[in-house]
Formats: sequence, C-alpha cells, structure tokens
Amino acid sequence: MKNTNKNRGFTLFIAIIITGALVLIAAGIGSLATRHAQIASSGQSSQHAFYAADTGMECALYWDVKNPAGYSAFSTSTPTSPITCNNKNIVVSPVVSGTPPRNGTTTISFDFTPADPYCVVVTIAKWYVGGTPKTKIESKGYNTCSASNPRRVERAVRAQY
Repeated sequence: MKNTNKNRGFTLFIAIIITGALVLIAAGIGSLATRHAQIASSGQSSQHAFYAADTGMECALYWDVKNPAGYSAFSTSTPTSPITCNNKNIVVSPVVSGTPPRNGTTTISFDFTPADPYCVVVTIAKWYVGGTPKTKIESKGYNTCSASNPRRVERAVRAQY
C-alpha cells in the first residue's frame, strides 16, 4: 500500500487564506467605521459653529433694532451704549469715518464659556446711500476659541438691510 502525501497541509493553507480574508474584511469595516465617525464629528463641529454664528447675529440684530435705549447700539451719530450678549457685557466702540452722516464699523466678540467652548465675532457696518442708512452684519461662529486648533470650524451668517 502506497501512501500519497500530495494533499498534506492543504487544510492548513485553506484555513490561513480564509483567516486572512476575514482579517482584511474586518480591517476594511473598521476603517469605514472610523471615517464615518470623523465625518459625524466634523458635521457636529460645523453645526456648533453655525449655531454660534446665529447667536451672534441675533444679538447684533436685537441691539441694532430693538435696543431699549430707542436707537441702535451701533449708531455712528448717537452715543454708544453697552450691550449684553450671552450674559457677557460688551462695550461698543465703533470705528467712525467721515463727516455727518458718518460711516462706521463695529466689531464685537464673545464666547460661550464656561459651559461651551464656542466663540463668535460679529462685525456691524453702517453707511449711508443718498441719506438712507444701510447696515450689514456679518457673524462668524467657531466651534472652538483656540485659533491654533486644527479642527477649528468657521461658519458665517450675513444680513444686510
């Protein structure tokens, strides 16, 4: 009786091939899951930056249109008044140019600390066209106050009237 050893080790070879294929599939699924988590995190950061910008816009619109003093807190012709945004007291000091009626730009910024790490920078520009006052508000929101953070996201909201 002759013993053939041609198929010897074949089962081990097939087991190694199947195990390797399963490891590759698992690595691919893990990589895909990691990328999806990064995308979701980026989307959340973008949303936080947008909400910060929206908060800055709402604050500027309130103090420009509904100021309890009866005039815009960012006016270039009347005295400025301190404002409060997100429980932060902000002193308004517009940069004014020209003779009356004057053009001016005001920049305010505030953060959401200690509860949240978000920041906002709002620029309010006022100018006159044919005696009619015009206003442009640009609010830039950030998901973090750290300018050196590589994952910092900026979203902006603009209004002009």
